[in-house]
Amino acid sequence: MSADGRPRLGIGMVGHSFMGAAHSQAWRTAPRFFDLPLQTEMTAVAGRTAESAQAAADRLGWLGSEASWKDLVARDDVDLVDICTPGDTHAEIAIAALEAGKHVLCEKPLANSVAEATQMADAADAAAERGVLAMVGFTYRRVPAIQLARRLVEEGRIGTVRHVRAQYLQDWLTDEESPLSWRLDKDRAGSGALGDIGAHVIDLAQFVTGEQITGVSGMLETFVAERPLAESSAGLSAVAGSGRGPVTVDDAAAFLARMSGGGIAVFEATRFAAGRKNAIRLEINGSRGSVAFDFEDMNVLHLYDADEDAETAGFRRIVVTEPGHPYLSHWWPAGHGLGYEHAFTHQVVDLVGAVAAGTPPAPSFRDGLTVQKVLAAVEESAADASAWRTV
Repeated sequence: MSADGRPRLGIGMVGHSFMGAAHSQAWRTAPRFFDLPLQTEMTAVAGRTAESAQAAADRLGWLGSEASWKDLVARDDVDLVDICTPGDTHAEIAIAALEAGKHVLCEKPLANSVAEATQMADAADAAAERGVLAMVGFTYRRVPAIQLARRLVEEGRIGTVRHVRAQYLQDWLTDEESPLSWRLDKDRAGSGALGDIGAHVIDLAQFVTGEQITGVSGMLETFVAERPLAESSAGLSAVAGSGRGPVTVDDAAAFLARMSGGGIAVFEATRFAAGRKNAIRLEINGSRGSVAFDFEDMNVLHLYDADEDAETAGFRRIVVTEPGHPYLSHWWPAGHGLGYEHAFTHQVVDLVGAVAAGTPPAPSFRDGLTVQKVLAAVEESAADASAWRTV
């Protein structure tokens, strides 16, 4: 119990690279801008070695460190485990944490296979019966403009969904001599652009429309078959060493899909779109209008209302920075935009609120399993000359 009477929530984080840094900033920031119902404490971070974990704790603001995730999970002062590691470790860590009575936040995609994701979802369901909660980190759901888009679609402002266009475009692998990193190793990452970034737009399309993807026809392509081996890597960058190794994941993915409400959808994910740095593009066309979003202009949502007079009708540019917009009342004066890191803070706020209330957080591990099934169906389709696969 904290000095102000709020129950304490001890956080333990596994992994401290790119995602670990983003999550750390969120845990530091959330209690300073939002009135959280629990007193969060950044208790400890775990890494591959004692030295790297302690250095990360010092750099990122954690009170302590552990050389092993198992030691972190075993700590009595850790109540929630935040998993920021490559996909091949998610299932083991998450299931062990849930069985130990710890709440879990796990980065996306949930796992590297449907089988692993199913085990995780089952473990989360069993834990929920004991009051232990789990959430998967599809962080872009927490962008205020995306939240507003969801609200508008839910309220019927664009009518029945007819078309979904979803893209995630990056260019950090366009240099054919960029070294190999774990994200290019199927054993560790599960898939390439499809799972790494395609998973995000799959989740966003389903979240904003409130519908599910029911079938797909997909293509996957690896443009660069081998790259220099990495001597070291951090985040999305790496330093080349000697020798070369195979790229075992897709560089780009594209697929057609059918939505559960009868609409059709087109998805694209690539890390080879020269000039596109972090372009998450979502456009939904309905019977009464459209919404459109691009993360490279993340504080803006475009809305078209087909019921307006044709002479003046057009896409309306909404700057999503007003106090009445989702999350915005806790930040800056109207007109002062947010950035990439703020969605992680909103994720912490929503998760802590759910833990305090004892209510299931969203997206759940079942939601993560749903996305995993879409990823698997796309891979199966691509391996079978783009044959249709039911999800």
